[in-house]
Amino acid sequence: MKKVLVTGSAGFIGYHLSALLLREGFRVHGFDGMTDYYDVSLKQRRHQMLMQSPNFSATEAMLEDLAAFDAMVDEFAPDIIVHLAAQAGVRYSLEQPRAYIEANVVGTFNVMEAARRHEVDHLLMASTSSVYGANTKMPYAETDKADTQLTIYAATKKATEAMGHSYAHLWNIPTTMFRFFTVYGPWGRPDMALYKFVDAILEGRPIDVYNHGDMFRDFTYVEDLVRGIRLLIDTPPVRPAEGEEIPEGDSLSPVAPYRVVNIGNSDKVRLLDFVDAIEDAVGVKATRNYMEMQKGDVPATWADASLLQRLTGYRPQTDVRDGIAKFVAWFRDYYGK
Repeated sequence: MKKVLVTGSAGFIGYHLSALLLREGFRVHGFDGMTDYYDVSLKQRRHQMLMQSPNFSATEAMLEDLAAFDAMVDEFAPDIIVHLAAQAGVRYSLEQPRAYIEANVVGTFNVMEAARRHEVDHLLMASTSSVYGANTKMPYAETDKADTQLTIYAATKKATEAMGHSYAHLWNIPTTMFRFFTVYGPWGRPDMALYKFVDAILEGRPIDVYNHGDMFRDFTYVEDLVRGIRLLIDTPPVRPAEGEEIPEGDSLSPVAPYRVVNIGNSDKVRLLDFVDAIEDAVGVKATRNYMEMQKGDVPATWADASLLQRLTGYRPQTDVRDGIAKFVAWFRDYYGK
């Protein structure tokens, strides 16, 4: 039975990935700091559900706590590490930038050191579509240059990509970085637009619609996302032989067993259409408070997910209206609304 360490296992994506891995017969150890960035009871409930499996165990500590993290890794001795733990949120990074350096840069360094020490079969680490920053060519492809990050959150994620490449090169650690595109679904984060919109509409409060709704996002349903990660686990990159030609569109490094992969729905959805779909699912019209664009935000994201499909044969395809309906059903059930 392969052993997978999932950091951020009480988080939105970490919970769904851990549940999928457990269903597929892996032994999973979760590691989560249970920070109060949002409602901790939601994180605790996710962990409680995972604990129903005899193949799940967990440690609650901060990634920056090197002694606690190393003791856990040395005891569990993972075959695979999926590093999802991070300080998330573009907007919060404007208020608390230091939290992003500590969690995302220092924390990721600790994970990479553990992967090196244990010579894991595959290290997979989460990045974000935000690394594309001010890029205007769409859809975003992994081989595009990405040097114009607009927030410290995006900058820390780009830094972890660079750190991951160096460790893959130096220590021959097969490393896959995945760039997520606006993930949503049941058990989501309360700071995300879908969660905030549904809560406000049900409570009769107005919703803030930025850039007057003239924004586009590549919304990716969480179960599609974790299926992509699960398939990538079985697809570790291999260092190319000297002079070996890398296929066009493949982000495989010429000097390391390292690759970057987009996981997105490959479909631009206008924010106004997203709000319309939420209203339809809830059955209530929203009072819309149209706002200017927020600092650090981008007008559009759109993934080229052809590399994921080439590597795994899989492409996320949940229609956004279906995904929203599933989220609303979960939200009503969880909060009794």
